[in-house]
Amino acid sequence: MHRTTGRYRNTGTAEEAVKCFIPHSLPPQNPELTLTDEHLTQLQKATDALTRLSVCENMVPSAQWFLYGFVRKEALVSSRIEGTQATFHDIAIYEATQRTEQPADVEEVCNYITALTYARKQLHDPKGLPISRRLLTETHKLLMSGVRGADRQPGVVRKSQNWIGGSRPGNALFVPPPADCLDELLADLEGWIHTSDETLPPLIRAGLAHVQFETIHPFLDGNGRLGRMLITLLAEHWGFMQSPLLYLSLAFKRRQSEYYRYLGAVRTEGDWEGWISFFLDCVIEAAEDGIITATRLFKMISDDRRSFLAHKTASVSAIRLLEILPEHPMITTTQVVTLFETSKPTARKAINALVEAGILEENTGKARDRVYVYRSYLNELARDTDI
Repeated sequence: MHRTTGRYRNTGTAEEAVKCFIPHSLPPQNPELTLTDEHLTQLQKATDALTRLSVCENMVPSAQWFLYGFVRKEALVSSRIEGTQATFHDIAIYEATQRTEQPADVEEVCNYITALTYARKQLHDPKGLPISRRLLTETHKLLMSGVRGADRQPGVVRKSQNWIGGSRPGNALFVPPPADCLDELLADLEGWIHTSDETLPPLIRAGLAHVQFETIHPFLDGNGRLGRMLITLLAEHWGFMQSPLLYLSLAFKRRQSEYYRYLGAVRTEGDWEGWISFFLDCVIEAAEDGIITATRLFKMISDDRRSFLAHKTASVSAIRLLEILPEHPMITTTQVVTLFETSKPTARKAINALVEAGILEENTGKARDRVYVYRSYLNELARDTDI
């Protein structure tokens, strides 16, 4: 099947002509999107997997047990796609101490966490911003402030031409729409997101919106990260996920060449059906990854709690500390004092009890300014992030 998904506009100079691609409005038309039996089977598998992933969140006393790790895993992998080299260990130790040997990379990941937290808070606040151009620009500002690309107008829709691949628009792999088209294109995408459509399932719509955003490429930098974040926000906006437990960046990174090929095929061949099939496969893979990770974490934390309750060093303060370790897998005495509004001797006693039980271990080897790590938990979260 072939359809036209946009039009080209010639720009550039007399010496070098450039063809910018301007996408048509969603949903796909001429012909309309066709969901085959295979698509519907994939959609059912993806829906079932997302339901099971959502159930995992209810297995634990606090949703933060999983949210801490899943949000950071998505932030880490999404940033790695853009070239950062930070590890889970780097992020955790920075959050515990505000120190890092990779400040640029760590700040990019932390910016992602800050931006996603802000955007989700807006969506959950009755007086907050809906998914809109304004929300995207505010989120982009947080995402890009103070990091590589900070000189490329964070939070400002571009006023100049950008391109993907190549050294200039004339030899680029893809040239997004001209700047003078962006207001109309973004307004059109926002309107479609907030228009009821009974013919397309929300999960399919999220996949379409992601491609449309990436094709518009409205910012000078950071479009990839924000476009992947948009899927997470739409999942909650359209109600097929209640929390950001679905981290698609890992599946996209594993199949990065396919990802770019399918995006390109939408633009050049109108192959929305091929993209949807790929997207649903990635959703299934990501949901299954999340289920496996959540199950392992739940078992690990439950086993550690059970064994510690029987340990000779168990105390009320140490048990309280154990309960928050999934949100603070690296921790210092000062943090424990602050979190529990307690004294340093009490904080040290709680930490030492968990060290003696083999749950925490000291990470620095120093006599002072020690950092303690819940290593088994952190190692599980870090699984696959170096792919």
